[in-house]
Amino acid sequence: MSPAPLPADADATDATLTVHACGGLPCRLAGASPLAAQLPGLLGAGLRVAPAACLGRCDQAPAVLAGQIAVPCATTEAVLNAILGQQDDAAADEGRACGAEDFTGYDAYRGGGGYSMAAAIVHGEIDAETALETLEQSGLSTATRTQPGGGPTAARWRALRSQPAPRALVLNLAPSAPGQCKERELIEREPHRMLEGLLIAAHLAGAQSIHIALRSDYHDAHQLLASELAQLQAQPPCRLPPIELRRTSGGYAGAEPSAVLESLQGAAALPRGEAAQSEPRLFGAPAHVEQLEGVWWVREILERGAKWFAAQGRRGRKGLRLVGVSGRVRRPGARLVPAGITLRELIEDHCGGMADGHELYAWLPGGPAGGILPAHLADVPLDFDTLQPYGAALGPAAIIVLGRHDRARDAALELMKFVAAESCGQCTPCRVGSARAAKLMEAAEWDADTLDDLGRMIAETSICGVGRSAALPVQCVQRYFRHEVGSAK
Repeated sequence: MSPAPLPADADATDATLTVHACGGLPCRLAGASPLAAQLPGLLGAGLRVAPAACLGRCDQAPAVLAGQIAVPCATTEAVLNAILGQQDDAAADEGRACGAEDFTGYDAYRGGGGYSMAAAIVHGEIDAETALETLEQSGLSTATRTQPGGGPTAARWRALRSQPAPRALVLNLAPSAPGQCKERELIEREPHRMLEGLLIAAHLAGAQSIHIALRSDYHDAHQLLASELAQLQAQPPCRLPPIELRRTSGGYAGAEPSAVLESLQGAAALPRGEAAQSEPRLFGAPAHVEQLEGVWWVREILERGAKWFAAQGRRGRKGLRLVGVSGRVRRPGARLVPAGITLRELIEDHCGGMADGHELYAWLPGGPAGGILPAHLADVPLDFDTLQPYGAALGPAAIIVLGRHDRARDAALELMKFVAAESCGQCTPCRVGSARAAKLMEAAEWDADTLDDLGRMIAETSICGVGRSAALPVQCVQRYFRHEVGSAK
């Protein structure tokens, strides 16, 4: 039975309350479109229902944000209950999204030996150069849109250390793309593992300040981090640099390193693309923008050694990886897995298999920026540089799984529309080209030659990773799923 519409005179019908319904690909696979269509009639006058390109809750699809209250695995009844304040207030007070796992707080983390490695590094008990050499030997790397093949973490920290002081270290927790949900889940599960790694990274990189850039719609994660950071600063295990937690403007283009720096310092505009990456600065100081994976493993590597971390990989690959899995799997979410694992192993061993009634058909290894691959490539080892021969990239490891009832062309179209809507607009190829490509992709039979030319133009002339990777899903569909688009090459 459907819940009754919200009464017109209910207190919850504050005109300032907006309900955002996620329209990202994982949420669409989970029924977001019919849910969004039902909400206006359910909520009544006084409330506004607005679409969201991505809420970063792909593991909780379909996701809805009612004001600042997250509604995972949303139904009309759950959304109504959230508006009426019938959710678990205690969970909201502790800064957790409804349904998220309990997090490890400051006292529990310190009780388990947490921050002992950070203290040893800061107090000079472990030499910084020795620590950097250990990280280099471990093979710890991080991928970004501008460096999808991954790059050595220690080398980037050395590069910042070589710059004149003062120096700034920025942690980018602002990803906003379908499939990229692991950051939020890991923050809400183990915030102090991230914070300790960040303290170590700042010391090794010679940074005098730390800035945490968190996407603006992660209200629960912000509340949690602010609370736990206050406890860390009240009972510091060692000397702490100034640490700033700041919400960023968000959006897909807003997660680009230059855009993150722009958001943090409120600049009207900063150069994007390769030029911006050569000498990134924050408030005039040399700055390095790091990803979550760059700090997540640091404590364990320094405690257990480079050989331990390197030995975790499979099939000749080294180390561990953070991946997010969503779509047609039984248990979506963030997973800590060995480098070189295959998608098939990932689904069966870490996600409980395919969801009921679904058989693997296709998969997106890197969200909008990684392409679309067929099921017969599910046994290729997963790492930063293993998928390029197949026209794809692991990149941020935002994996979306499609079943036999889905179509790769539909996924590619949704992603191109996403890029068109999220383009920052600073360059014409991305802004205009992606919209043009999306229009062409709506045709029953694709114009393969035109899409190829358009995709090549967007990739070669766009100034940041948003445009450069936009055509990958289209190219993959034409390479592996021609039967869906009716085009022959």
